[in-house]
Amino acid sequence: MPTPAHQSLMLKQSNIADRVDSMLKRMNKLGKKADKFAHGIREHVKLGNKISETLKGKLTLGARILQVGGVKKVFRQFFSVSEGERLLKACQCYLSTTSGPIAGLLFISTHKLAFCSERSIQLSSPEGKSIRVHYKVVIPLEKIERVNQSENAKKPSQKYMEVVTVDGFDFWFMGFLSYKKAFKCVEQAMTATST
Repeated sequence: MPTPAHQSLMLKQSNIADRVDSMLKRMNKLGKKADKFAHGIREHVKLGNKISETLKGKLTLGARILQVGGVKKVFRQFFSVSEGERLLKACQCYLSTTSGPIAGLLFISTHKLAFCSERSIQLSSPEGKSIRVHYKVVIPLEKIERVNQSENAKKPSQKYMEVVTVDGFDFWFMGFLSYKKAFKCVEQAMTATST
C-alpha cells in the first residue's frame, strides 16, 4: 500500500505530465498556424514579378501606413467614406488584370470593397504627358451579385476570390496572406448589407 508521501509525489508527477502534454499541444497548434502564415507569405510574394520589387513595394506600403497613421487613415485618404461607414478589414493581395497581377490592399468596409495598388502606375494623359496614379477599384456592396471561391487545380494552395457585379463585371483577387479570413469578412459584409 502506497504511503501518503508516495501518493502525493505520484499526483505531482501526473500534474506535471498533464501540463507538459498541454504545453506540447499548444506548441503544435502554434507551429501549424506559423506554417500556414509562412505558406501564405510565400504564395503572396511568388505572384509578383521579382521578389526584390515585391518586397520593396511591401516596405513602401508599410512606410505609407505608418506615415499616414494607420490603415483606416489610408482608406480614408484614398477613398471617399460615407457617413456611418466602417472599415472592417484590410488585406494585402493582388488584383488580376489583363496586364498581370497588381499588388495592393483590398479594403472591406460596411459599404464597399475597395482596392488600391501598392505602387503608382504610369499612364499617359490625354495631352500625351506621363502621369503616375494608384490603380483603384471600388465596388459598392449592393452592386455585388456574388462572391465565389476558387483555387488553382494544379496548386490547391493558391486561392482566388471572384467578385461578380450585377452588371456582369468580374474581379479576381488572389495571393491573400490569410485567404479564409478575407473571404469570411467579405461574406459577413455582404450578409450585413442584404439584411
